[in-house]
Amino acid sequence: MLAKILSGALIGVEAYPVEVEVDIAQGLPQFSTVGLPEGAVKESKDRVKSAIKNSGYEFPPRRITINLAPADIRKDGAAFDLPMALGLLTATGVVPAQEAARYALMGELSLDGRIKPVRGVLPVAVAARNWPIEGLILPEENAPEGSIVEGVSVYAVRDLGDVVDFLNGARRLAPSAPPPSIIDANGSDGGDDFSEVRGQEHVKRALEVAAAGGHNILMAGPPGSGKTMLARRIPGILPAMSFAEALETTKIHSVMGLLPERQALITRRSFRHPHHTISDAGLIGGGTYPRPGEVSLAHNGVLFLDELPEFKKNVLEMLRQPLEDGQVTIARASTSLTFPASFMLVASMNPCPCGFLGDPQHECTCTPPMLQRYKSRLSGPLLDRIDLHIEVPRVLHRDLSDPRDGESSGTVRSRVEAARTLQRERLAPFGIHCNAGMQSRHIRKFCRLDERGQTLLETVTDRLGLSARSYTRILKVARTIADLAGAETIGQAHLAEAIQYRGLDRKTI
Repeated sequence: MLAKILSGALIGVEAYPVEVEVDIAQGLPQFSTVGLPEGAVKESKDRVKSAIKNSGYEFPPRRITINLAPADIRKDGAAFDLPMALGLLTATGVVPAQEAARYALMGELSLDGRIKPVRGVLPVAVAARNWPIEGLILPEENAPEGSIVEGVSVYAVRDLGDVVDFLNGARRLAPSAPPPSIIDANGSDGGDDFSEVRGQEHVKRALEVAAAGGHNILMAGPPGSGKTMLARRIPGILPAMSFAEALETTKIHSVMGLLPERQALITRRSFRHPHHTISDAGLIGGGTYPRPGEVSLAHNGVLFLDELPEFKKNVLEMLRQPLEDGQVTIARASTSLTFPASFMLVASMNPCPCGFLGDPQHECTCTPPMLQRYKSRLSGPLLDRIDLHIEVPRVLHRDLSDPRDGESSGTVRSRVEAARTLQRERLAPFGIHCNAGMQSRHIRKFCRLDERGQTLLETVTDRLGLSARSYTRILKVARTIADLAGAETIGQAHLAEAIQYRGLDRKTI
């Protein structure tokens, strides 16, 4: 007796179909699983056996072989429990084979037959639109996540008995209605607002420019100057996520099993804040079987690295590829996976190890060798990939005691969205959504300078010895400043402001 049930598995953040083939033959009772099963898949035989018996069905005391095809790709997780159990029931005639073939299934089984939620449902639902099936049968908790995808019907089940009754026609199940896919226009989680920040007007302006163009930014200043406070408010001034961006972000969180309870879609831009002790695999992704890291979890959002020089140097150098390409590729002997990693990098640092270099109220106790070692932790190629370097001075008492609120995040966000609209209209033919993504050919076309601007940039480039990458970063930022001003061409004032945001090149911080 042979039965075939369709399921799905993950490679990176993408899904592929898996055919669960169940063969029941004469012989001594034995249950074997083949097709490169890993830990949880190998252990599924005990869960499946108990779930079938405790659901009131007979488990065949024969030689059982289950193959997970394609057999040359590793399978992990407990999502194959339900298709394995249904395959056994189909092979024994409990469920009609033609009915079971109409659906793909995922789910972990409890010993009493209840079906538990699994990770990675959303990528499978996206891929299932192209599979020869009529719908997906998923655990009740995963149904809202799967029903987000248009073009595939999702049926929610609680236990193994629900599945058998549904396929036998004894129970009617309506396709799950998709949850309201409301994109949060406020962006910020927890109500953090720019109006709560006292002083630091020039830093707020720099963050507005960074948000408007999707630029990376580094803030340097003494402890307590508000760097972390400002960084946490950046998602609140970023444009609202499109549905496509929300779907991309949710896929990554689904694969990692990090979707918040009762939330089927990530509608707010991510703000990831890893500790400086993080490993390279934790930040970039990896492991024996590669999984996404913090740079991928920050996709379409913000990655905040506090105390940047405290991170391991080899970890920081691995940021080069995602900062340049918007994705990260992890190669292993058995496979090579590419994860999306298009994020806005926001970093902070002290000006020196003690933190008080240049502070008029505190004396710096660092020696020149200490300063040199501290600054050498950040390589030139990494700093070149950060568009804005901004100094964050200590907040004065008169600013802290000022009872007036500053501009709200909503007001700043309206200007950011207007600038982003101009960029999308300009760069849409090239598949780019913001100025930070421009390449050399786009810069030559859209970042032209008049004669005075050319003279200014030539003088600054020669005097500071800027690299070619720093040169193009200045032009990108100047283009964003012009967009915020609603100007078609880059003026000298826009260029001068962009140059001021290269603080480390000027060796002032």
